[in-house]
Amino acid sequence: MNGERPLRSVLYVPGIRERALEKIRELDVDALIIDLEDSIAPEMKPQARENACRAVSAGGYGFRQVAIRVNSRGTRWFEDDLAAVAAAGPDIVVLSKVEAPDDIGEAHRLLRSAGAAPGLQLWAMIETPLGLLDLSEIVREGRKQPDNRLAGLVLGTNDIAKDTGVLAGDDRAAMVPWLLNAVLVARAHGLSVFDGVYNAFTDMDGFVRECAQGRQLGFDGKTLIHPSQIALANRLFAPADEDVAEALTIVEAFALPENADKGVITLGGKMVERLHAMSAKRLIAIDAAIKARGSFA
Repeated sequence: MNGERPLRSVLYVPGIRERALEKIRELDVDALIIDLEDSIAPEMKPQARENACRAVSAGGYGFRQVAIRVNSRGTRWFEDDLAAVAAAGPDIVVLSKVEAPDDIGEAHRLLRSAGAAPGLQLWAMIETPLGLLDLSEIVREGRKQPDNRLAGLVLGTNDIAKDTGVLAGDDRAAMVPWLLNAVLVARAHGLSVFDGVYNAFTDMDGFVRECAQGRQLGFDGKTLIHPSQIALANRLFAPADEDVAEALTIVEAFALPENADKGVITLGGKMVERLHAMSAKRLIAIDAAIKARGSFA
């Protein structure tokens, strides 16, 4: 997972929109995905790539994690996208429509040959039936790479619904098994994982319900299609005060001399393992990072 960096809100921005690429430097959003794929018409893709790479190279995004989403493997833009993005140096490359383990392997090989910086991460978008079916193997392939860059999974719920024919409904009940499996795979391998977008950006009540569900399912944050969704996502995916208080209690208990060598302790009438202390430290660090940043809205 992404250490101490909060990733509650992840906003998509079309790479073709130069004014938007400037405006997003002012938004109180945790991460940005500059898109070269779905939102860009084929004839405009080279221009979108140029815009995105120029904006990222110019910098000025402050605390925000900056990603560029490239076109999928097998398209005529894939290799050129990866080469240009490697040179521009965002924090993250988002791979579209990852369906097979070798999609991850090929991305690693191309970034290696392009001389990508060691810290450049990969997020894999899982948005097709094959991607869902082979998710564990896809992640394992990333972990096999000597320069393992794979750091996150992004659910493309719109495409999943379209390609499977599943009618998600307001509660996404039919999709929940797939969403939970993605969270499970991510946690098993130490990756961040992000819920899909909510399309009706003027329906704030519906957005709140879906964020609450995503939080319950274990997602780190929500991908967004409109700036009006940022503040709610930031609030709903932030650590709750009571959870931070409990985390502090756990960390302090394991720090006591009498518990230094213990793997399990009793706290408040419950058994608490040392792994809970590790999770608690991360929660405390994320909460501290959010509070130290303040509001940039």
